[in-house]
Amino acid sequence: MHTIIRKCCRWMSWMLLLCGVGSAFASKYNMPVGVTPISREIYTLHMTIFWIVVAIGILVFGVLIYALINHRKSQGHVAAKFHSSLKVELIWTIIPFLILIAMAIPATRVLMLMEDDSDADLNIKITGYQWKWKYDYLDENISFFSNLATTQDQIQGKAPKGENYLLEVDKPIVVPTHKKIRFLVTANDVIHSWWVPELGVKRDAIPGFIHEAWAKIEKPGTYRGQCAELCGVGHGFMPIVVVALDEPDYKKWVAEQKGVALKQANALEENKPLTKAELMEAGQKVYGATCTVCHQATGMGMPPAFPALKGSKIVTGDVAKQLSIVLHGVKGTAMQAFGEQLTDKDIAAVVTYQRNSWGNDDQAKFGKAAGGLVQPSEVAAARKASSN
Repeated sequence: MHTIIRKCCRWMSWMLLLCGVGSAFASKYNMPVGVTPISREIYTLHMTIFWIVVAIGILVFGVLIYALINHRKSQGHVAAKFHSSLKVELIWTIIPFLILIAMAIPATRVLMLMEDDSDADLNIKITGYQWKWKYDYLDENISFFSNLATTQDQIQGKAPKGENYLLEVDKPIVVPTHKKIRFLVTANDVIHSWWVPELGVKRDAIPGFIHEAWAKIEKPGTYRGQCAELCGVGHGFMPIVVVALDEPDYKKWVAEQKGVALKQANALEENKPLTKAELMEAGQKVYGATCTVCHQATGMGMPPAFPALKGSKIVTGDVAKQLSIVLHGVKGTAMQAFGEQLTDKDIAAVVTYQRNSWGNDDQAKFGKAAGGLVQPSEVAAARKASSN
C-alpha cells in the first residue's frame, strides 16, 4: 500500500508539472502573445504569475503529500499538541506578503502602461449598439457602422458554416501599423465590451461614459474579437474585425472612404427614384444585417420583447408612422433609432421590404395602405419634418 501511494503521488507531481508546461506553451489553450507592445507585456505578466503559482502549487502539494505519506497513523505517528508558535506565524505571514509584493510590482507597471494613451497618432471613437459597432475616425472625418456578415442561413443551420463563423463583418475597422491608436469606447444603449485579444485591448462600453485604451500594431493582418459583455439576445452577433495595413495602404483606404462618402452625398442630392425590384433587393440586405436578430428572417419576431412584423398594424398601416418609428425608435423598448445608422436609401429599402414581405402587401386583408413603395426622397422629407 505504501508503494502504491508513493507511485500515485509521483504521478500527480509529474502531471502537475506537465500541465503547467503545456498551458504555458500550447497557444490554443493559452493567452495569445499578440501583435502590440502592450499585449506582449500582458502576456509576460501572465506567464510570470503563472509560473509563480505553479511553483507555489508544487511546493504546497509536495509538502502536503510528503506529510500524508510519512506521518500517517499506520507508521505510529501521533499528532503534536501545541497552541501557537510565533516563529511559524511570522513565516507564513511574511513569505506570502513578499510573494504578493513580487507579483504586484510588475502588475502595477503593466497597468500604468495600459493607461498611458498620451501622444496618440490616431483617435477612433467606438460606440456599441444593440448589436453592432460604430466607428468614428475623429482625425479623418470618417464614420460607419460594422455589422455581422455571417448569413442567416449559416446561423439557422441551413448552410455550411464558414471559417470565421460569427466573427466576420461587412465593414471592418481599418488602422495603420506602427502608429499609436487611441480608442474612445462608449455605448448608445446598454453595456457592451470591445475586446480584441491579439491587440491586448478590452474595454467596457458604458452609456454616458468614455473609456480609453490604446494599441500600436506592429504586424499587418486581420485580428478578430467580439463583444465580451452580455448585452442582450444578440450578444453573440456583434463581432469585431480589425484590419491593420501598412501606412501607404492605410492612406489609400482613407482616400477611398472619403470618395465613397462623396459619392453617397451626390447620390442623395440626385434623389433618383428606385424600382420595386431595386428597393426589395437592397431592403432584404439591410433587413438581414439590422432587423433579423430581433424580428427574425420570417418577420415573426420574439414577442413580447420583439413584436412580429408579419401582419403588424405598424407595417401594414400608415407609412408615415412606420418611418417615424424607424427614424426615431420607440422609447422604453428595444426599438432603436436608425436615423443616424442608415441612409435615406437604406431606410426606404428596408421599409419597402417589410411592407411587401410575409403577405403584408395584401390590401384586401389590411386595406389600401398596405404594401406600396417608399422612396429615399420620402425618407429625406420625414427627416426634415421631424427636425423642424
